[in-house]
Amino acid sequence: MARIPVALQLYSVRDDAAADVAGTLKAVAAMGYEGVEFAGYFDKPAAELRKMLDDLGLRVAGSHARAEEWSPENLQQTTDFHHTLGNTFLINPWHKEETKEGWLAFAESLNAAAAALLPAGLFAGYHNHAHEMAAIDGTRIWDLLAASTRPEVVLQLDMGHARRGGVDPLAYYNKYLGRGRTIHLKEYCATDDKPLLGKGDLDWPTILDGVEAGGKTEWYIVEQEVYPIPPMEAAKHCREYLKSIGR
Repeated sequence: MARIPVALQLYSVRDDAAADVAGTLKAVAAMGYEGVEFAGYFDKPAAELRKMLDDLGLRVAGSHARAEEWSPENLQQTTDFHHTLGNTFLINPWHKEETKEGWLAFAESLNAAAAALLPAGLFAGYHNHAHEMAAIDGTRIWDLLAASTRPEVVLQLDMGHARRGGVDPLAYYNKYLGRGRTIHLKEYCATDDKPLLGKGDLDWPTILDGVEAGGKTEWYIVEQEVYPIPPMEAAKHCREYLKSIGR
């Protein structure tokens, strides 16, 4: 099985990165991360960010992107930016609807984004929270989105959010094998709302063995949104834990 590289979603260290993006990227590389996923660009041009990354040996695992980034009026600028940055995946990080019809309309917007981005070699996708694991009109929302989007739309499964939504994350990863080209590693714990990776209820060795057996994922992306310790220390802990289980 091919080894899957590990990236950090920079939202995990958002305040540090906003204050000093170059220093934060240097620290992230020193922790042993091989890439980063963006959630904003710190008012930096793509070429400047790319040079920072190249100098540190970091790659881009993706970006959490706003829907307007792939609107017709912004498409060329977005394409040029991400080609320069070295990014392939533009992932919508949040959406919520109250009706099945609303979710179907959102699925069509993802299809339109995929159709617009694919000619430029870019992929649109969506990242779940817990609410997509609830049913609407008898169908789980994540299943509805999977069935209603073209196969090129990335379904970026967040393992912790999926478990918080009441599903087995590995089972749902395998259900849509090939759609999770990048996935988020986030801890879940029934008795702790700020668990660090490896200190919760998820059986990470089994989950990651299963993902690797599927052979369809290009990046593991660590995301720590809430913290029992300072964010940079939390990011370092997560990388050290993954190293301890052979990742």
